[in-house]
Parts: sequence; C-alpha cells; structure tokens
Amino acid sequence: MLKATDTRPDPVANVRSALTAAGAQDTVRIFADKVPTAAAAATVLGCGVAAITNSLIFELDGAPLLILASGAARVDTSLVANQLGSGRIRRAKPDFVLEHTGQEVGGVAPVGHPRKLRTILDTSLQEHPVLWAGAGDHNSMFSISYEELRAITNAEELQVR
Repeated sequence: MLKATDTRPDPVANVRSALTAAGAQDTVRIFADKVPTAAAAATVLGCGVAAITNSLIFELDGAPLLILASGAARVDTSLVANQLGSGRIRRAKPDFVLEHTGQEVGGVAPVGHPRKLRTILDTSLQEHPVLWAGAGDHNSMFSISYEELRAITNAEELQVR
C-alpha cells in the first residue's frame, strides 16, 4: 500500500499484474511477518530452502542482471560470467536494485519490474515441482513451477553454482 508521501507504484501490485499479464495464476500470499530471506520463507511456507527462488540482482557492464537462484545456492559469479562469455559480474548495491526493479533487496520478485531485465534461471530449481519466489516486498511470496517461471521471465537456463 502506498503512503501519501510515496510516489513509487506498489511492488506487489506490479508483480500481480505481471503474473496475470503473462497468463500465470496470481498465487501471491501475504504474511503478517517479514520473510526477507530464503530460510525465513521456507520456515513460514513449510518447504525446503532449495525450493525458494532468490531473485538476485547483479551488475554486468553497468546493466542489471537478474539471477533466479535456489535459496540453497550461493551464486558463483565467475562461473556465470564464463558461461555468458562476459566480464565481471558483481552484486548490485541496494539503490541500483531499487532503481531497476522498483523493489527493495530482500523482496525482489522475478517479475513486476519497470523494464524487462536480462534473467538467468538456476537449473537446479527444476528439481522442485513447486517453487516460491518473492512477490515484491518483504511480506509476500508466490508459487510457480519451474517451466512457468522460465516462460514468464524469458530466462536463460544456466548452472549458477
């Protein structure tokens, strides 16, 4: 919900709109307590940390790169850079993340951004029939299948660890 002084669009509403525009179900769940980490989300949802899809923003040559990685994974940026044939990939700063996603670190969703982001999808996530991803803020998540997530984000599938 926007505050009277907040001019940014509601990130959860943007995620819901992006899901329905892509033909996906709106499965967004909003929780009373924050779920800003994969471990916190897994506890609230009653699933394994590996089924949580972290939406991580990196910077590659000044542009955002969204990596959708398992909550049980630590992204190997050198491995990803080598597979992409690119230069150094580094973790983006919070203001860069907010500028390019409209969402704060810890609540970034795979969709609902102001502009389309180049997206990488961790192939290890396909081991889970149901994935959970952030829905735009620290209190919301949505469920989706691997194939549907790949399709709605137009992600490149890569091993990220």
